[in-house]
Amino acid sequence: MEKLFDLSGKVILVMGGSGNLGTAYVDALAAFGGTVVSVHRKEVAEKRENVTHILADLSKKAAHQAVFERIAVEYGRLDVLINNAAYGGGSGGKGISLDIENFDDETWATGIEGNLGLTFRNIRGAIPLMKERGGSIINIASMYGLVSPDPSIYGDSGNNNPVTYGVSKAGILQLTRYAAANLAGYGIRVNAVTPGPFPNGKTLSNKEFSGKLAAKTMLGRVGKSHELAGAIILLASDASTFMTGSNITVDGGWTAW
Repeated sequence: MEKLFDLSGKVILVMGGSGNLGTAYVDALAAFGGTVVSVHRKEVAEKRENVTHILADLSKKAAHQAVFERIAVEYGRLDVLINNAAYGGGSGGKGISLDIENFDDETWATGIEGNLGLTFRNIRGAIPLMKERGGSIINIASMYGLVSPDPSIYGDSGNNNPVTYGVSKAGILQLTRYAAANLAGYGIRVNAVTPGPFPNGKTLSNKEFSGKLAAKTMLGRVGKSHELAGAIILLASDASTFMTGSNITVDGGWTAW
């Protein structure tokens, strides 16, 4: 039982391993003994023990394929995949978050592809590296894949949520169930983690807006990034070997009322 959450010997690929939440995932996985490969677009200032960093623009087909080829060559297998990467956003390169009536086709397509599409392609890329030994795939969804953002709390905060984000995250939850059903024969488990409000430092500096976020939760506060570590470690470890097709919601109670 003492080794139930031990990740020693496991090769773990974190797609989107920088930023507010990605860094917390990588730190936790490495702390529990995992051999972690973190893929991200920007250089990170602090290198961590047991972590290999790969810079890649996952919107480029060749760069995306190269990540899985490198895993195959250097490790010969993959035990855990965490799908935390996304691109596209909701501004369509226009520098503003678009409301639904002004959302053009190109922005829609890019937003869906950069979140839901990328998650699908990551899963597809991992299958050949997992199918002989089994493995665990963890998709990062969102509370906005379960409920709609409340427009009244956003106002002119600049944090308005684009339609493609929640639609993609809802799709990721269904993709999780579908992939779990179809990959179980290989011993590949597929689960999701649904974070609630985990604002970054810039958002937290907006006291009025972050206060509105906190008020939407049962616990009356926003989440801290390390509070997602438990769910990630659970699904990555042998503590969850009878879990697949599941979704763990870590949202302070936001979606429960």
